[in-house]
Amino acid sequence: QVQLVESGGGLVQAGGSLRLSCAASESIFSFNKMGWYRQALGKQRELVARITTGGSTNYADPVKGRFTISRDNAKNTVYLQMNSLKPEDTAVYYCNAARFLNDYGPGAYWGKGTLVTVSS
Repeated sequence: QVQLVESGGGLVQAGGSLRLSCAASESIFSFNKMGWYRQALGKQRELVARITTGGSTNYADPVKGRFTISRDNAKNTVYLQMNSLKPEDTAVYYCNAARFLNDYGPGAYWGKGTLVTVSS
C-alpha cells in the first residue's frame, strides 16, 4: 500500500509563504508523475501543480509564478513552495501520485491532505 503523507500546512497571512511536503513510502520514480491538488470548501478538487519522472512541471494558471513544485529523490519527497499567498488559495491540499496517466485511476494514490488557510 502506497502511503503519501503531507505536511506543512497552516495559517498564513495574505502575501506570506508556506512550503508543503509530500513524503512517499516508496521511490517517487515508481510514479509517472506526482502532484498537488487542492479543494476549497464547496468547490471541486483541482490540479495545482505536477511534476513528472523526467522532471517536467506544469501549473494551474492561478498559481503560475507564485508556486513551485520540486522534489528530493533521495527523500522520496515532493514539495510545493507557495509564495505570495492569496485568500483564494485557502483549501485542503492533497498530494497525488500516479503510476500511469490518470491521476484518479487504479494506479493513483492520495494523501489525507493538509489544510492551508490564508487570511486577509
